[in-house]
Amino acid sequence: MQAQHSHMEYEQAAPIQEQGLGELRDAVSHYMPVLYKRAYRYVGDPHDAEDAVQDALLSAYTHLHQFKGTAKMTTWLTTIVTNSALTKLRRRPRHSYVSLDEPLTEEQGYRFSDRLADVRPSPEGECIRSEMQGKLMRSVMELSPLLREAIQLCDLDGLSTTEVAHSLGVPCGTMKSRVSRARLKLKQLMRRR
Repeated sequence: MQAQHSHMEYEQAAPIQEQGLGELRDAVSHYMPVLYKRAYRYVGDPHDAEDAVQDALLSAYTHLHQFKGTAKMTTWLTTIVTNSALTKLRRRPRHSYVSLDEPLTEEQGYRFSDRLADVRPSPEGECIRSEMQGKLMRSVMELSPLLREAIQLCDLDGLSTTEVAHSLGVPCGTMKSRVSRARLKLKQLMRRR
């Protein structure tokens, strides 16, 4: 009796399986570009997207018996493609590696290592900057105490003229005048040096 029962189930399942296979073929032939775009949106690489779609189609074919028909075949396939793309994404290495000798562009011949050049000033540049800073500080020291204080607080410490005027208890116009005179005098001193 049990053998007859399972034989009947097979006979009923065979047409359903054939119908599902036909739906799968139709869905794949009509919606392949959509499935590919869905996978590409997740993985961002054309080769990985193709692999994800192929894996998904193979999975759909092998698990076709699980398709119940409660949803559209395209919805079922889209879900499988999405899961396949996410799986592919999870299996990627966390860090991508780039050869330092790999060319950045074919036309110009620049390599990745060229972009990693030291951007710090050269020893020559450091020397010039240090020399200029020394000249500037010597020139600041030659200013009168009021002008030196104005230039120190505004230009070297970065405070606004309003903040300096308020902290020193002088009118804002007076402080602006001092800063202007200090800058002019400092400019003359630096030219001489």
